[in-house]
Amino acid sequence: MSPEKDDQGATQHRMRRQCIVFQNHKHSTRVKWKIQWATLSYCPKSTFIVIQEQNMSATPSRREVDKTAILLMIFLCMIWGLQQTAIKAISADMAPVLQVGIRSALAALIVGLIIVWQKDYPAFRKLPVFATLSVGILFALEFLLTGEGLCFTSAAHMSIFLYTAPIFAALGLHVGLPEERLSPIQWGGVALAFLGVIVSFMGPDGGLNDPALRYGWVGDILGLLAGASWGMTTLIIRFTSLSEAPATVTLFCQLSVASIILIPAAFLSHQTTFHPTGFVVLDFAFQLVLVSVISFLIWFSLLRVYLASRLGVLSLMTPLFGILFGAALLHETLKPEFLAGSALILTGISLVSRHALFKKKLRYT
Repeated sequence: MSPEKDDQGATQHRMRRQCIVFQNHKHSTRVKWKIQWATLSYCPKSTFIVIQEQNMSATPSRREVDKTAILLMIFLCMIWGLQQTAIKAISADMAPVLQVGIRSALAALIVGLIIVWQKDYPAFRKLPVFATLSVGILFALEFLLTGEGLCFTSAAHMSIFLYTAPIFAALGLHVGLPEERLSPIQWGGVALAFLGVIVSFMGPDGGLNDPALRYGWVGDILGLLAGASWGMTTLIIRFTSLSEAPATVTLFCQLSVASIILIPAAFLSHQTTFHPTGFVVLDFAFQLVLVSVISFLIWFSLLRVYLASRLGVLSLMTPLFGILFGAALLHETLKPEFLAGSALILTGISLVSRHALFKKKLRYT
């Protein structure tokens, strides 16, 4: 056998090995070209066809939650739990719907500047128009219902009902996406957490002892509808190409549409009260920077990496923080039912997250 044939055989063998190794890294654009070039030159035709089909059909898969996701979700839940208290605290000096409308407009401006700085604006050309408008409208509806609901019920109750959103999202994701399906144990955790949410506000008079909140059930229903709107927003993002868009672009679209709807809604409903005291400005700055910009950028970034159903269940910690902040800052009554409900919620969350991590460990042992 000639030295040239030996060299050619060795090269072919080496390139076949590269093809096999590169299959494990098909999500890298640079490696995709190496796969196609190496396969076309040296690998069997059948191998080339299989690898091409894998690359063309491959979609980024979401991961189970890890310690980083859990810590970030605790941070987000604290911010979101404080949000209802922040809106309620200055509602006498600035109408809730007006608060949310103006902060959405200003936050859209900030996020827009971030998009320009990061040069993410080409992503707008790839956005599905109908889905983009839908999430913007649902985003506005969520905060419209929240603002109106806080006029009738307490911040603690609004936190509880608003954050039933993961239940609505989990139901839709379970039906629509195989990778998001929960195991029986995890569904048991969801049910237990939802039961804890119910127990948390049970008690005499529905847990509302304030005479000014005698129509609190109206606010509770509005909070539940707001939670459904949030859950539907998550479903649309996950079921469409919006889930692959940069977090800044998705957030900008939601904030822009929300501001266009909420500001006119505030004027049409005569909710234009505004007394710019120092406390109002400080409270509004918290809502603008931490709630409307930073927290949602982190949330949408997490949705691109981790399973949405797992993140949704972790967000059930938010009502706990909401009730705690309401009791500490607005002097809302903290009842024994809350302690029992919080224990059920934390147990449910633990079942969902720990069961997922346990399955992951078994898979690699």
